[in-house]
Amino acid sequence: MASANCWRCLSRPSPRLPIHTNILGASSSPLASPAAAFTTSATRTLSKADKLKQESSMAQHIRAGKQFAMGKKKKRQPDKSKPPGLGERKAFRKRIQLSNNNALEVTGLDELTAQSIVDPNSVGRVVGLPEELVDQLRVSEAFKPTQNWGLFRSPHMLVRQETVDLAKQLTSAIDKKETLRMVVTGDRSSGKSMLGLQALSTGFMNNWIVINIPEAQELTTAATEYSQIPNSDQYAQPVHTIKFLQAIQKANLSVLSQCKVELDHIHLPVSASRGTTLAAMAVATKEPEFAWPVFQAFWKELLLPGRPPILFALDGLAHSMRVSDYRSPAFNLIHSHDLALVRIFADALGGKTKFVNGAVILGVSTKGNSLVIPSVEKALEQAAARQNGAPVPPRDPFYRKYDERVFQALDGVKVFDIRGVSKAEARSLMEYWAASGILRMRVDERNVSEKWTLAGSGILGEIEKVALYDIRMSM
Repeated sequence: MASANCWRCLSRPSPRLPIHTNILGASSSPLASPAAAFTTSATRTLSKADKLKQESSMAQHIRAGKQFAMGKKKKRQPDKSKPPGLGERKAFRKRIQLSNNNALEVTGLDELTAQSIVDPNSVGRVVGLPEELVDQLRVSEAFKPTQNWGLFRSPHMLVRQETVDLAKQLTSAIDKKETLRMVVTGDRSSGKSMLGLQALSTGFMNNWIVINIPEAQELTTAATEYSQIPNSDQYAQPVHTIKFLQAIQKANLSVLSQCKVELDHIHLPVSASRGTTLAAMAVATKEPEFAWPVFQAFWKELLLPGRPPILFALDGLAHSMRVSDYRSPAFNLIHSHDLALVRIFADALGGKTKFVNGAVILGVSTKGNSLVIPSVEKALEQAAARQNGAPVPPRDPFYRKYDERVFQALDGVKVFDIRGVSKAEARSLMEYWAASGILRMRVDERNVSEKWTLAGSGILGEIEKVALYDIRMSM
């Protein structure tokens, strides 16, 4: 017969069961007290002292929790540091360091001259920049923050084959008193801005009047004050125009000091009588409302016969060929060519401005900070095809947003396309790095070929990344 209780329950110790009184016989002991068969009440009532003792013992085993309040904000600690001043962040971002006392001084290198930059024997050599030329280039903002000038003791640059070819074209056009309109293109980090710096160096060393717009983006991104010119559809940028005139005067002080004012500028609100030097005329005003009339008069004086040749350069060409971020009084976007300073360069690049003394109008494109503008791409493609004698590619018939003003500005320009450097030029550059103590490796045929190949067949910026990566990361 199966048991009513499981064996596991029988093996456990169970409390003593209470025995009912009627089960006990008459012969039971009188000491046995009657008990209830089942009850839920306590066997005895606890005293007040026992209750307090029990509560205190339970409280020791209960961990008190923190009160959680929804939506309670922490007080922010006040920032006690001094905030950056007006323009301090931009100055820090655009700072240029041209020397490093910790780098080794490389001796035995020649300095750049007006004759050596057009000499074919200078190809593949690293040359130093004279101090006077460095000051002129610094004022013109030809040095870029992305270039590694701060790694070396003093500014030096590599004379590549493209440098000599470009310098020959510039000097040949000026000697013939012609106007050379050229756009420098190439792959990213191939050295386009450096080639523009070398073109500016050619102009300074030949005593030309050099005018440089370092960043066209600063003129078109609505980052400076502007106002509409009376009785005109153009817009002036007074504050930027004053800085522009001051940079031109400082960079070309020796040339402008020898040129006198020849026209009567009675309408000018400042004094610019005949016999005044152009250097004094360029800084005749510091008032923003008078900046544009003074610049117009200064530009007319530069175009007179008998003046020195002009080199007008602009970096970031695509930004000057788009619709700017400025707004008209009707809240319509303003085209970049309606900005007065950009219009002067666009007219010069398009051939509308006549230079009787010879001029070079140089536009440098950029790939790192550039906009994809189909009109610019198609215009340069057509100009390169005409230059090489190939069939001119037609416009895309399904694209209706071509800008005719861009095609007029780039009509008839020469395209100067640059690629990577040769292995001999790369070796000369790496030897200079090693002599400066920056490159700590053996410069032989194997290492040069390795870096040249990894850099996409000699792209200068890629060679710097491959060879000087550790140095750049440590800085």
